[in-house]
Amino acid sequence: MINNIINHISSFNNVLILGYGREGKSTYNLIRKYLKDKKLVIADSNEQLLENNPELKNDSNLSFVLGKKYLENLDNYDLIIKSPGVNFKFIDYSKFENKITSQIDLFLKYSTCTTIGVTGTKGKSTTSSLIYHILKNMHKNVILAGNIGIPVFEELDNIKEDTIFVIELSCHQLKFISSSPNISVLLNIYEEHLDLYKSFLDYKLAKLNIFKYQKDSDYSIWGLDSPDSFDCFKEKLNTYEFSTDDKKVNNGIIIKENGLYLNDNLVYEKTRKRNLLGDHNLYNIAAALLVCNILKLDLTKVCDYIDSFHPLEHRMEKVGTYKGITFYNDSIATIPSATINCIESVPNVKTVIIGGMNRGLDLSSLIDYLLKDKKIRTCIFLKETGYIIKEQLEKKGCKKILINAIDMKDAVLNAYKYTKEGETCVLSPAAASYNVYKNFEERGKDYKRWIKEL
Repeated sequence: MINNIINHISSFNNVLILGYGREGKSTYNLIRKYLKDKKLVIADSNEQLLENNPELKNDSNLSFVLGKKYLENLDNYDLIIKSPGVNFKFIDYSKFENKITSQIDLFLKYSTCTTIGVTGTKGKSTTSSLIYHILKNMHKNVILAGNIGIPVFEELDNIKEDTIFVIELSCHQLKFISSSPNISVLLNIYEEHLDLYKSFLDYKLAKLNIFKYQKDSDYSIWGLDSPDSFDCFKEKLNTYEFSTDDKKVNNGIIIKENGLYLNDNLVYEKTRKRNLLGDHNLYNIAAALLVCNILKLDLTKVCDYIDSFHPLEHRMEKVGTYKGITFYNDSIATIPSATINCIESVPNVKTVIIGGMNRGLDLSSLIDYLLKDKKIRTCIFLKETGYIIKEQLEKKGCKKILINAIDMKDAVLNAYKYTKEGETCVLSPAAASYNVYKNFEERGKDYKRWIKEL
């Protein structure tokens, strides 16, 4: 596989690495490992790139385009290896789209192992990690990489003939691919990333690329309970579905009141003791079960490993109990439906911290939920969307305690002030973090830091 990827790159004269974050750096390292004299260009918005990466100054076959104009003249290159974090919303790439590739695209194009790709607006990290956890415990040779934080190129040397490669795939990684995984999972599609895509349709089409290039021998798994994924659903050979609506499921798992049914057989009881809280995680479990069914694994054993799986950090993560108050960190919740799921799933929630970057998402479902909800007593709001939600709740006569916090420290101070001993407070923002933080992980860590310091 490595030889094919290197031969592909070496066949182009003018090669650009677009974006020099973790993925861009691993792309550069792979090329230099095998093509030491290959002329390369690195383009990045960071004008301090060389100061932060002084080792690059010693590469005489490397040139740079840095700063605000790094996205100009992209048509001049023969091959553009794009990092997922580079925003093309305001770029007309029609003239050079055929020149764009990425780590994921090259990996899928030349893969010699079984690939399982997982995408969705919500749940993809949990589901891909759950699948990895199951396969690892079933003594399979399995690797987890992709959007989970590990560039696929960093795992190339670890691939063997029997390797199963689980890849968490973001919409950004799927946007410019020309190959699809052997087993592709779409959990759901909700309105998201409107700050990075020309339209919601553009975002949906990027997600659907996970199926677009599959072969007849490949498998597709669709979650059909989000309206937009159901509207996009296309049944084909080797298709499986999961849903709470048995009319939608032709071949797959029906999620019922007492558990998950595969072909009319109860395969996972809802009463089982699991660490993945909430009914919404039954969808992630259903997807994992279908993957394991395709791989012909013993589902009885699979269910035991599902129960032993622990949630990832920042995903309804129990931080601990301080001054008698239990705190949960759900910083991953960047859309309203995720926050609603959190409030419904975490026990004894009385205080919720909401708010973040305003990307133009429809907040009405969360506003309506908070108006009707009888569990929450205190809502603490962070700018920008939190302040908008508070204003709307006040206009509608909401009787809860509504507080605008200056920052995360202020939010946690108010959580300690208004949450009683024996009760629970959750951070579940229903918004992205980029107005204040680098990412949702940094926001979650800041929340946990102030809980412990205060």
